[in-house]
Amino acid sequence: MTVKEILDTAKEKMSKSCAVYERDMQSLRAGRANPRLLDRITVDYYGTPTPLNQVGNISSPEPRMLVIAPWEVSLIKPIEKAIQMSDLGLNPSNDGKIIRLIFPELNEERRKELTKVARKGCEETKVAIRAIRRDAIEQVKKLKKDALITEDDQRKAEEDAQKITDKAIKDVDALCAAKEKEIMEL
Repeated sequence: MTVKEILDTAKEKMSKSCAVYERDMQSLRAGRANPRLLDRITVDYYGTPTPLNQVGNISSPEPRMLVIAPWEVSLIKPIEKAIQMSDLGLNPSNDGKIIRLIFPELNEERRKELTKVARKGCEETKVAIRAIRRDAIEQVKKLKKDALITEDDQRKAEEDAQKITDKAIKDVDALCAAKEKEIMEL
């Protein structure tokens, strides 16, 4: 493996870590109803855990309401059960054909809790990014030890790995700041 391949792999892994964090932040509730909030919920569909968006249509007719229209009426109870078991803290109501989820206004305490969750995820992502950098640097050191690269090449590769890491961490911080701002908006 060459230095370029090592750095490219590290960069790809870091961008995937950022993407996972971004997806997690999209499912964090910020006072508005967003169909993506239900992405993590799975429903027992004939014995198979199936994502909610694959067993029904999810729409947002109002800013604080989601409507789930299951493709089979028999799925209403399992969908309600899955939503109640989730960490969303929502109570679904149904009329026999569709399920309505009404999002209450967030109070100040809940907003602060959500920003803590966002920061925690941000820190976990940064730790993962730093671990990727550490692995890349170890691979570069191994190349140097095996005399496949010079000391100057090793130093340059380590600097490049640090630059890639700094950019990834900056991206994660920007995502976190944007989510915190969205959560704290009234």
